[in-house]
Amino acid sequence: MPKFILILCAALILFTFPLRAQTWEVGGSAGAAGYIGDFNPANPLKFTDPAYGVFIKRNFNQFLSVKINYTHATISGADSTSSNQQLRDRNLSFSSTLTELSLMGELNFLPYIPQIGRNKFTPFIFLGIGTVKYNPVATYQGEDYELRPLMTEGQTKPYSQSALAIPYGAGIKYNFAGQWNLIVDLGYRTTNTGYLDDVNGLYADKSSLPNNLSRTLSDRSGENSGVYIGSAGSQRGNLRGADTYMFLGFSISYTFLTRKCYTFN
Repeated sequence: MPKFILILCAALILFTFPLRAQTWEVGGSAGAAGYIGDFNPANPLKFTDPAYGVFIKRNFNQFLSVKINYTHATISGADSTSSNQQLRDRNLSFSSTLTELSLMGELNFLPYIPQIGRNKFTPFIFLGIGTVKYNPVATYQGEDYELRPLMTEGQTKPYSQSALAIPYGAGIKYNFAGQWNLIVDLGYRTTNTGYLDDVNGLYADKSSLPNNLSRTLSDRSGENSGVYIGSAGSQRGNLRGADTYMFLGFSISYTFLTRKCYTFN
């Protein structure tokens, strides 16, 4: 997995810097996940499912830090809940687990070191690189089916199980007691895949699909009406080329201070 190797190598380089005037921080998070794609074309604040994670952070000084972050989440969508009649007619749905490993840099707007710093809080922004593993499934007649191996849009081979992710966002951290921090952040992940939801392009010629289940789940428009709209070559997805997912996180962390940390009057 080249992307994992890239992240880990960069982390090893950064985490072997001298320790002077630096601190370690560990924490855990819980919150909500959502995505922007074929089932949610435009709402950047539509959170549908839970997310949780852990992280380890290196604070280089009162402004800059780098962290390794692991997050596990679920995203989902269903045309049946849309206000758009065209999407309701399409009648597709999905859910997918997401497993993300990322390396992110943080920049505090105010000088911040818990317990010994003069500021009890600071806004911050972050940017990074990561990889996410995903596995869209659909429920049909009470059973869950993995969509990737079904090649529902007539792919010549299944799309990748993982994608590049570019995390970015902003938040606020608050030193609520001693070396303990409360952190709230909103982050988005731009990916290089349009298949987080198994929907991206055009309807395939059903005769080219590998089996009956593929044909059934590629076009579900007629399940209620009896009228199927998925003719070969017509638009199935929004053709935007890449999906985005997002997390709203609430974290608690503990900072390990050393005698070499800066102090303030």
